[in-house]
Amino acid sequence: MRSRARRIAREHGGIGLIMIDYLQLMRVPALSDNRTLEIAEISRSLKALAKELNVPVVALSQLNRSLEQRADKRPVNSDLRESGSIEQDADLIMFIYRDEVYHENSDLKGIAEIIIGKQRNGPIGTVRLTFNGQWSRFDNYAGPQYDDE
Repeated sequence: MRSRARRIAREHGGIGLIMIDYLQLMRVPALSDNRTLEIAEISRSLKALAKELNVPVVALSQLNRSLEQRADKRPVNSDLRESGSIEQDADLIMFIYRDEVYHENSDLKGIAEIIIGKQRNGPIGTVRLTFNGQWSRFDNYAGPQYDDE
């Protein structure tokens, strides 16, 4: 992937964004016997590639199933599968949470929470958006951003 990204950047005068759909599908053959080390190498390599090409890299990651055992299903950084190196290397970690997925009678139907779990150069927290499931679309939310408002 690295050589392809370099080639595309060279041929087109740069790249605007690199998107990895499902980080855990990537492999490092030399480290395939230790998944934790393999994910750590992938994470470090993506960070190095971002710096080398001066391009944002967005990597989608799966969550651990342990999240399902908690009463509050809102994801946290440690829920990232094989998360240690991902947490360490990431500049920004974001999650999407929709209460109605877990609670049929939720008062928050049609509302998604964007949870900023890590932001190297800014604040962390939660922002609400309106979720239109018919179109899988997120829009600005006009209601209160926090439960205590």
